[in-house]
Amino acid sequence: MTAAHPDYARLQALWPSIEEYQRLATQHGIADIFQDNSGKLLQVLLLMGLTILPGREGNDAVDAEGREYELKSVNIELTRGFSTHHHMNPAIIAKYRQVPWEAKWHADGGKDINNPKIPVSHIMGSCRLMYGAPPILGSRPSAKASIQAG
Repeated sequence: MTAAHPDYARLQALWPSIEEYQRLATQHGIADIFQDNSGKLLQVLLLMGLTILPGREGNDAVDAEGREYELKSVNIELTRGFSTHHHMNPAIIAKYRQVPWEAKWHADGGKDINNPKIPVSHIMGSCRLMYGAPPILGSRPSAKASIQAG
């Protein structure tokens, strides 16, 4: 067996807090904070006062008035767009009722729309920031520039 990484001791020191985070997530129906952006999901649920909808099919959460939400997250340090779905079709569009993609599906002859992206800049221009400071888009150096600089 090889020796543990020097940062393993730091991880061990943090682990009780991670376990507490998972206990909180479990209380809100999230089985694994490390799967499918579930750690981010918990933050959004608690911030927005939403309740998780169980199962992998359908929308992600519901508010106190019964409105359902398909939640998306993005790390703007890594990407500039929200992924929607791998194979967009009318059944999936039913989940995304507030987004006008169905006309594109019909215009394209009924073919699946392969994972259309929603630019972060569009969201930033049409939504209200609920948490944190507004990000500065375009401030991240590209991976290519980082590799060349290293």
